[in-house]
Amino acid sequence: METDLPFIDEHQVVVAAPAAVVWQSLTARIIKTRLGVSEAFARAVAARPSEATGTLLDEGSTMPGFAVAECVPGDHLTLVGSHRFSRYVLRFGLTEQPGGTVLSARSNAEFPGLPGRAYRQFVIGSGGHRVLVGRLLRSVARSAERRAAG
Repeated sequence: METDLPFIDEHQVVVAAPAAVVWQSLTARIIKTRLGVSEAFARAVAARPSEATGTLLDEGSTMPGFAVAECVPGDHLTLVGSHRFSRYVLRFGLTEQPGGTVLSARSNAEFPGLPGRAYRQFVIGSGGHRVLVGRLLRSVARSAERRAAG
């Protein structure tokens, strides 16, 4: 899925596990944590979507703050959303390589107006987004490597 939103960043981690195992760990983590966005927070910032619908991670399903735009098991997962301060896309990709899989997370977003610029500074400028995405990828990597080891 192409996006017209500005590029924010991309994070990668090499995982010593096949793509199918990394996919299982990624989707299990997202389903369990819903990326840390509660329905209460989603309502407070007027997020769209604001609640969970459908079978999570099926295309068209939603969780607070994100809708599944694309889901190709073992390859990529594209989440989209918006709220009063931002419109965003978060794309997870898996690339198999000798000895493992590269798991990536690419963010694109716009932050309109003065409130949006302030929110961008709070989330992106503070380094919080980088820390949280990095932590998520490392957690998925550890889980996948444990699964692959048996």
